[in-house]
Amino acid sequence: MVRPAPRLSAEQWLARVFADERPRHFGSGWLSGVLGIVLGVLALLAVLCLHFPQYLTLPELRSRYPLQLVRLAIDLGLLAAMGLAGLSMLLRRKKALGVTGLALAGAALALGAGGVDIPRGQASAVYLGLDWFVLGVLTTAAVFVPLEGAFPLRRGQSAFRRGWLTDTQYFFASHVLAQVMSVAVLAPAVALGAVLAVPPAQAAVQSLPLVVQFGLCVLVADLAQYGVHRVFHAMPLLWRFHKVHHSVEVMDWLAGSRLHLVDVIVTRGLVLLPLIVLGFDMAAVYAYLALVSIHAVFIHANFAPRWAWLERWIASPRFHHWHHGAEAEARDVNFAVHLPMIDRWFGTYHMPEGCWPSAYGIADERAPDGWLRQFVWPFLRKAATRP
Repeated sequence: MVRPAPRLSAEQWLARVFADERPRHFGSGWLSGVLGIVLGVLALLAVLCLHFPQYLTLPELRSRYPLQLVRLAIDLGLLAAMGLAGLSMLLRRKKALGVTGLALAGAALALGAGGVDIPRGQASAVYLGLDWFVLGVLTTAAVFVPLEGAFPLRRGQSAFRRGWLTDTQYFFASHVLAQVMSVAVLAPAVALGAVLAVPPAQAAVQSLPLVVQFGLCVLVADLAQYGVHRVFHAMPLLWRFHKVHHSVEVMDWLAGSRLHLVDVIVTRGLVLLPLIVLGFDMAAVYAYLALVSIHAVFIHANFAPRWAWLERWIASPRFHHWHHGAEAEARDVNFAVHLPMIDRWFGTYHMPEGCWPSAYGIADERAPDGWLRQFVWPFLRKAATRP
């Protein structure tokens, strides 16, 4: 009896399509092929944003783009994608990487590249943040991929490690669904904040210099984050959703994107609420949001900075990696996102001198692959096991 071949995951299928016996070091054509594909994808998505701005771009950003520079960036990106894809085809025996990059660039060219005439249609009430995703990849990956390459914690760890496709889906969804996040997080927090507001406290906060407000904003938000985070670990019902984040088994800059939508909405809403209640200046709040968007990526990165003097005061990759550790000693520690002193105050601080976790993930469970399957996972009948 012939057994059917095991079903390949999407990651395994991609690896089989693009793999060959050639190495992946500089000069092998692998890096140029991958970069050609990435630039081809981003250019194609940017061209689609020009075609359908009312549906694919954020209104807050749409009117602020320097359009001529955007068009130039798209065209230069396409030229770079074609050049890198062509180089990969010259250097590599299998041509899948190069052909894919050229196909993506060709599709973007066929759709008009940077010269698309932007339609003047009525603004849509429902839209996606595809432009926000493109900007997120360009800024975040441009910083953290070279950083992890230059100063890695685990040398030899591939960017295409187990779970990379799932985490890329999370990164995509968290940016593209910006309107959903705004409505689900911001609207309830603003409405409840207006009810709970204490005008004298707000006046006192608003009288402080902006830089002091920013510092207090970080402290208040991280205290709220700490409390909400502990509750998600302690309550089996909430752990069902938070364990999605802890299912990451390989840490890098993409790993922090793996957050269940319920986890995101509840946590961000409750962290934002005290900032609204206390009446912090919106400039201080926006500065805090910018900080957390970068710092949350930083603390998950495959990056091993040696800043012992600073680690005690500012959350570092080593601090947060212990929160994700699979070891028994790493269970329910280091809940703060920015300020380790909060964990010291509440007795949950854990930073063995010079040590890192040996493994990550949930010791007794493995999450299914894919954003959609992980979205459904917490709703299945199987009980939460960890708390």
